[in-house]
Amino acid sequence: MTAVSCPARRNAIIEEDVAWIASHSLPWRTFANKTVLVSGANGFLPAYMVETLLYLNEADRSMNCRVIGLARNREKARKRFAHFLDRPDFAVVIQDVTSPPTIPVPCDFIIHAASQASPKFYGCDPVGTLAANSIGTFNLLSFARDCRAEGFLFISSGDVYGQVPESQIPTSEDDYGYLDPNQVRSCYGESKRIGETMCAAFGHQYGVAAKIVRPGHTYGPGMAMDDGRVFADFVANIVRHEDIVLKSDGAARRAFCYLADAALAFFTVLLKGERGHAYNVGNEACEASVADLARMLVGLFPERGLSFRFDTTPPPAGYLQSKLSRGSLDTTKLRGLGWRPATGLQEGFKRTVMSFEEQR
Repeated sequence: MTAVSCPARRNAIIEEDVAWIASHSLPWRTFANKTVLVSGANGFLPAYMVETLLYLNEADRSMNCRVIGLARNREKARKRFAHFLDRPDFAVVIQDVTSPPTIPVPCDFIIHAASQASPKFYGCDPVGTLAANSIGTFNLLSFARDCRAEGFLFISSGDVYGQVPESQIPTSEDDYGYLDPNQVRSCYGESKRIGETMCAAFGHQYGVAAKIVRPGHTYGPGMAMDDGRVFADFVANIVRHEDIVLKSDGAARRAFCYLADAALAFFTVLLKGERGHAYNVGNEACEASVADLARMLVGLFPERGLSFRFDTTPPPAGYLQSKLSRGSLDTTKLRGLGWRPATGLQEGFKRTVMSFEEQR
């Protein structure tokens, strides 16, 4: 197989982001002549990893890395990767991870990111939410064992920490709070927890080289604007030239991490992290209240004459709100691998809005 230049045009913001990721001095040649399987490939987080791997092939024709994207929805996958579908270094396999993978070739690296991460699914499809994180993780770890894969990366979540006391915020990898397994909303956090335990078990019993990342609130190009989380709603408002309406008092605080920074972190852990370890992915310096975020976004585009207001109408059926008043992850361990976030809150959200407007 010979890597080729991408014949169709990438989104300009994504192009800049993946070029920036690829410019870092990671041991990228580890992927040379290897096959990488990415589950949930057209999803928000893993799509940037697919983009980066294919960009590496474009930048260095001797890389010769083959990327296989595992996706559940054919239409969404074809739309997200329309500019890659004719490339010999990329293939899409349509399959749900809750079934054993039917990949025709062994894979050297497996990135498991298939998951329903949006809170809008926790109430209407809790079983589907937990299945990808539990059954899907078991299936892909079994596949990694059978392939004798060199590396396995599980995209977990900061939700595994549950409700931690204020004294443990920012939260380190060894801090765990309360998570009630009998609450429907726990379908996500609890299934991510068992997925992590599976990584530990397969590593211990079969030698699978599993590593774990726990991203916090991540935003950027390609996120679903109907995601249900407030930062996605706010971006959708700005793109549509609508006023921002806060569905709460806006006091909850979150640390937000731009997608390019997060994707660089994922690759850093996969290529340099320790087997059997978990790493937080976030940006403590970009913590803001929901109200401050709304105010900032309106201020970034003053020419649109937008404003924000409060509306405490109950959320739609099926949306189960988080009880956390503050969320921030301690990334000291990840920084020990040489990773640093580079994108501030204003720059990141401006780039995000611009990326969506370029598509229109």
